[in-house]
Amino acid sequence: MKWTGMYFLGYALLILGLLGALWKTGVLESIGTVWTLIGIVMAIGIGVMIAVTHSGTKENLEIDRK
Repeated sequence: MKWTGMYFLGYALLILGLLGALWKTGVLESIGTVWTLIGIVMAIGIGVMIAVTHSGTKENLEIDRK
């Protein structure tokens, strides 16, 4: 698995842990389902952007032709 995938997997686990904590404390009940789903989609989008940004440097290869 590439580092970008590992980074995103860790971010997804962080979001799941946060959702579990909010569910256990009862905060998710007061927010509502629609806003919870909107927040999850936004968090996943931010995670994808961060993972792609930190995926490494891109290098150009030059090929010498004779």
